[in-house]
Amino acid sequence: MNKKHTHTLTFRIIAGMALGLLLGILLNSIGVSGWVDTWLVNGILDVGGRIFISLLKLLVVPLVFVSLVVGTASLEDVGKVGRLGVKTLALYLSTTAIAIILAISMGVLVQPGKGLDLVANQTYEPKAAPPLSDIFVNIIPSNPIRALADGEMLQIIFFAIFFGIALAMSKKKGERLLHLFQDLDHIIMQMVMILIQFAPYGVFFLIAKVFAQQGFSAVLPLAKYFFLTLAVLILHWLVVYPTLLKLIAGLNPFTFFRKFKGVPVFAFSTSSSNATIPVTLENVITKLGVSNSVASFTVPLGATINMDGTAIMQGVATVFIAQVYNVDISLSGYAMVVITATLASIGTAGVPGVGLITLAMVLRQVNLPVEGIALIIGVDRLLDMARTVVNVTGDATVSCIVAKSEGQIDLGIYNSPIKSSDTETV
Repeated sequence: MNKKHTHTLTFRIIAGMALGLLLGILLNSIGVSGWVDTWLVNGILDVGGRIFISLLKLLVVPLVFVSLVVGTASLEDVGKVGRLGVKTLALYLSTTAIAIILAISMGVLVQPGKGLDLVANQTYEPKAAPPLSDIFVNIIPSNPIRALADGEMLQIIFFAIFFGIALAMSKKKGERLLHLFQDLDHIIMQMVMILIQFAPYGVFFLIAKVFAQQGFSAVLPLAKYFFLTLAVLILHWLVVYPTLLKLIAGLNPFTFFRKFKGVPVFAFSTSSSNATIPVTLENVITKLGVSNSVASFTVPLGATINMDGTAIMQGVATVFIAQVYNVDISLSGYAMVVITATLASIGTAGVPGVGLITLAMVLRQVNLPVEGIALIIGVDRLLDMARTVVNVTGDATVSCIVAKSEGQIDLGIYNSPIKSSDTETV
């Protein structure tokens, strides 16, 4: 490998993650207390990581709104919006259902909770999940300015699509405004490219803090649950998505992973699909050849409702908690888990602690004790990083499949070898 390639951004991000991991484990092994805790872990590392995440979130709302308006307004046939929506939603719900069925099947087979003694006096109080009726009503913003200010992604997506359709229907009268949005889209993408250059440092801060506080010791009491969940996440990531790409879209999955390889590394460190939107969108368009009109619709929507990784956690956790409490869940009960978790992925995506909230909903559905969530909280932070990798890969996979079905993917870009210019992006 020549010197030029050893200094690619992807390599530097991986190096930042590795160095952060080593520093975090070292700090955890010597003990995080005193000035190490105050000045280093909850000082430099915490501040550096939070600043980086805040910078990413700074771009999410303008990027999603502007790119979605441009993408929708640029569609020659406004009727495509409805077709895109149906295809995208169907694929996201299907992959989520596959994920949780796979997780439940592996949980029943491996039995991660068998023989585990309960830890006494551990409780978990979940935040209330919104009723299903409110979920659909709340998609429509009563105040779009407030939705933008609060970062309500489903409401922003709805308003941006509505605005883009009206802009497209305005034809010549809307051309000047469309050109303005196109210029804004270009400027925001330049901001993304500037920010991504600081990604290795942000990744270092985030990873170092997580492992300084958690270490690997948190995994040991729940090793069977932890590694089974991780194995199912990897199986879904490396088997289900490539299979869908090949069978449905006829796309080469090896090419997909080779060109998308930097984004999972980035997602792993941030643990946030929303924070990764700028990077995912840029890679899907420039490296995988998906048209902006499709990517600007599928990627933000996926970051909001695509919860394959979370669904896998819920499936394994439900089986685990049932086994710990010696509760037998019938086949119909598992079917209810699949339906509840799949539908819940749409409605609670914008709520903090989404994974544990939807897990509480699932547990209640099959009459399992919600306090069982307390058993897995200790390792959930580490698994959340892996779940985000699965989620963003699912967003890109569905984007490619939908784009191929609409003839909106440039196969020349998708199948082209990685150029030296690609080394400057994740």
